[in-house]
Amino acid sequence: MALQSVVSKDGTKIAYSVTGSGQPVLLIHGFPDDHTLWDAQSEALASAGLQVVAVDQRGFGRSDKPDDPMAYRLHLAMGDMVAVLDDLGHQRASVVGHDWGAATASSMAMFAPDRVDRLVLISAGHPGIFRTLGLRQFELAWYMQFFQAAGVAEQWLTEDDWVNLRNWGRHPEPDPVIARLSEPGALTAALNWYRANSRPETMLAPSRPLPRFTQPTMGIWGSDDPHLVEEFVTRTAHLVDNAWRYQRIDQAAHWIQLDQPDVLSASLIDGLQSDLDTW
Repeated sequence: MALQSVVSKDGTKIAYSVTGSGQPVLLIHGFPDDHTLWDAQSEALASAGLQVVAVDQRGFGRSDKPDDPMAYRLHLAMGDMVAVLDDLGHQRASVVGHDWGAATASSMAMFAPDRVDRLVLISAGHPGIFRTLGLRQFELAWYMQFFQAAGVAEQWLTEDDWVNLRNWGRHPEPDPVIARLSEPGALTAALNWYRANSRPETMLAPSRPLPRFTQPTMGIWGSDDPHLVEEFVTRTAHLVDNAWRYQRIDQAAHWIQLDQPDVLSASLIDGLQSDLDTW
């Protein structure tokens, strides 16, 4: 799984790994991870006959980390994924996204629909739903607004050996994450995803409806997710003009890839390879 890289249209280098051969599936992580989040799924999907492409989104891992917060807007991240597919010579791929990766995957499905065969969203759903989820979701998502405070958020997350990141984030494997975020500029780059895409004026102000999904779409949510409510995923069904499947995975929190790796891998294999008539 040696890393390869491609330069996106705006000059940002995007790193990615390729495992296996067959029909391509693009795996897109979110905050605060990199492509290694998918290691268990990459091996399982490759063994099932798929070519797995796991990407380091801009600002994470070995991909470039632009200084400008607006360099992390979702339309640019979507362009990164298209650049990766083009680099591999793939017109289309199944696309699987988690957390901010689900937002990137959704952007592909909405605005580059000809590049997406099947769509799988983990933990998060159609972006147009978020503002409708009510007080409980906004209470859980308090950090999205706190992270707008440049410098203050960085100090809070890193103080006392990153105790606040550990306690708030509840990542199952915090030490490798902290090691990556400790690299120069890495934490600010990761937080820039929030500063570019979850500002109050974009989260709360009325906006035009976003496009519906035209691809077969699967939603997956962990029963113990402390950050995103189940309705974010289940309500996505109402915005899908194709086959829809939903799976709730028990004894899993936000990082289902690590909490229930075998269950998630089996769900992905079945969802990506089964006949749509069985969904």
